[in-house]
Amino acid sequence: MNAKTDGEQPEMPLVAHLLELRDRLLKMVLAVVICFAAIYPFANELYLWLSEPIRSLLPVGQTMIATDITSPFFAPLKLALFLSVFAAIPVILYQLWSFVAPGLYAHEKRLAFPLLFTSVILFYLGAAFAYYVVFPLVFGFFTAIGPEGIVELPDISSYLNFVLKMFFAFGIAFEIPIATILLILSGVTTPSDLAAKRPYVVVGCFVIGMMLTPPDIISQTLLAVPMWILFELGILFGRLAVREVADTDEPSS
Repeated sequence: MNAKTDGEQPEMPLVAHLLELRDRLLKMVLAVVICFAAIYPFANELYLWLSEPIRSLLPVGQTMIATDITSPFFAPLKLALFLSVFAAIPVILYQLWSFVAPGLYAHEKRLAFPLLFTSVILFYLGAAFAYYVVFPLVFGFFTAIGPEGIVELPDISSYLNFVLKMFFAFGIAFEIPIATILLILSGVTTPSDLAAKRPYVVVGCFVIGMMLTPPDIISQTLLAVPMWILFELGILFGRLAVREVADTDEPSS
């Protein structure tokens, strides 16, 4: 069985890769399931924590409501599932790294793992920035501009969908330095070319902020400005990464 014919050689590595990919995916799913089992018993308390930015701004005597009879069950359940994936991101990315790492060169591994680790931190920082900086300002704006005599009673499901969208938008936006560095290292562009396109990037950041956030200038600016700053950081670290790759390749030339 160990002997391989010429016709079997292309097939066996593919099968081995598919089996390894299956094992990696199962480990990812298992990590999410374990996190869900640990998080779900506290789903109601976590929802109260998540809704604190808007509940603290509601007038005395007003609170959130559930307009659907199943919302009190499904809203905390959805939150627990989201937080399970959120908490399992390091395991998920590690499994992806373990799958692709054998096919990388030594200098690629030396750069890829720090990029992987940094991408996790940046995603978490983006979500934290949304919760602690953006939410108080955005909800303060919305609760202050309502017509007089209108009672604000936010729906728990609508609120959850809104904040999850914001978490995802800011988490992805904070990955801009990683995307910039990867574009530079792959040869698609150069730091100088990206720097020359800075005016277009700034406009693009505000356009993306307009599409991903509510229609108010505060949240759009709070997303666009960090995106621009992170783009500049991506160019800076991209230059450093290019120099490191050049220094690594120089002895072999």
